[in-house]
Amino acid sequence: MADGTMRWYVVHTYSGYENKVANDLMTTVENRGMQDMIAEVKVPTETVTETTDGKTKEVEHKIFPSYVFVKMIYTDETWYVVRNIRGCTGFVGPSSKPVPLTDEEVYRLGVETRVVEVNYKVGDMVRIIDGPLEDFVGEVEELDADKNYVRVIVSMFGRETPVELELGQAEPADD
Repeated sequence: MADGTMRWYVVHTYSGYENKVANDLMTTVENRGMQDMIAEVKVPTETVTETTDGKTKEVEHKIFPSYVFVKMIYTDETWYVVRNIRGCTGFVGPSSKPVPLTDEEVYRLGVETRVVEVNYKVGDMVRIIDGPLEDFVGEVEELDADKNYVRVIVSMFGRETPVELELGQAEPADD
């Protein structure tokens, strides 16, 4: 399976050991000079505002508790290095055989984000280029590049209908 391609893999850890596993893995990679084999290690988190006893504070929560994402080229050596990090219980996959995430899973899970160049703005006419409403044309009502979101008003069955899309699902309409 070692085809030399960097892919994202998911590693299962003991509860609460995610950051320790990620830090120990990166230290091991640096010590062994394996940066070309294991490129990135992530523990996806989100910042949540919590209110306790009338006090509001921002807290970081792990999106996937007990899991660490590793971008690496899968070989026997990289498998051994990751598998032998203290707190790591194994790769996600059948009988601990690593299965890489698909590109779609990587973006959907928020491990990596796609950079979408937006060449339209609120008020512009756009053509939907992906999804069930492909080839419909509508006007951009709302746009949020940070959330990869655009709301387009399209005319369906004689009625104005708002449609929520990802930024890459629309392009400027040719007049």
